[in-house]
Amino acid sequence: MHIVSLQNERVKQVVRLRDSARQRRRERLMVVEGRDEISLALGSGAKPTSVYCAPDLTQSSGTVIEPASVTTVAEPVFRKMSYRASPDGWLAVFPIPERMLSDVHLGVPPFLVIAETVEKPGNLGAVLRTADAAGVNAVVVCDPQTDLSNPNVVRASRGTVFTMQTAQAPSSDVIAWLRANGIRIVAACPDGATELGSADLGGPVAVVVGGEHEGLSEKWLAEADMRVSIPMVGCVNSLNVSVAAAVIVYEVVRQRRSSTGRL
Repeated sequence: MHIVSLQNERVKQVVRLRDSARQRRRERLMVVEGRDEISLALGSGAKPTSVYCAPDLTQSSGTVIEPASVTTVAEPVFRKMSYRASPDGWLAVFPIPERMLSDVHLGVPPFLVIAETVEKPGNLGAVLRTADAAGVNAVVVCDPQTDLSNPNVVRASRGTVFTMQTAQAPSSDVIAWLRANGIRIVAACPDGATELGSADLGGPVAVVVGGEHEGLSEKWLAEADMRVSIPMVGCVNSLNVSVAAAVIVYEVVRQRRSSTGRL
């Protein structure tokens, strides 16, 4: 099948899923754009409901899925569906991964990132990408202001939204789950009493970061076993949430490698 009409109903569905969190929740579907991101999703075992390719935009003759399963589209049609400034000609629709806290497999010792009320999809995606690179067991999203199925989360995560264990739950449920599993809560905050370089981050640990404007809620700060601050010597007193998460996560990695010789 080859689609040339901008008014094709399948094209309209992709646009609705791209633009509306409500539509994604209703259909339990999400849009994934990019050859690498689709390949990563497929490698994780996810099964697309549809795959689209614009031959005039692709940079490689190879395909990411069996050709019989790919719908080709004209370049103007693909650009209508796309959310990238420079699309590579690949886009797919996947079921949204549905994961509960009870589904999360914990490492030994557990190593988690908790993201509370993060608003910007790019930041949440960057947290996922860092977590994947650092060997974090899972990223848990609390009281979200953006959804994990947002196309910009997928883009910023480079598709690791499919390969990382993720879960979404209210803060109170996550705190109870961490306590039940004996996992220490390390809260990142500018006025934390313990500077990062002095913090003991060994053992089971959950690094908790807050939203872009308000930071962590009082609920998380009150429950924290340790409040950690990143030393700041410039004119601002905080880092971007994804950068702060990366700095602390890699301090956990450094300490684990120092104590065991490996991650």
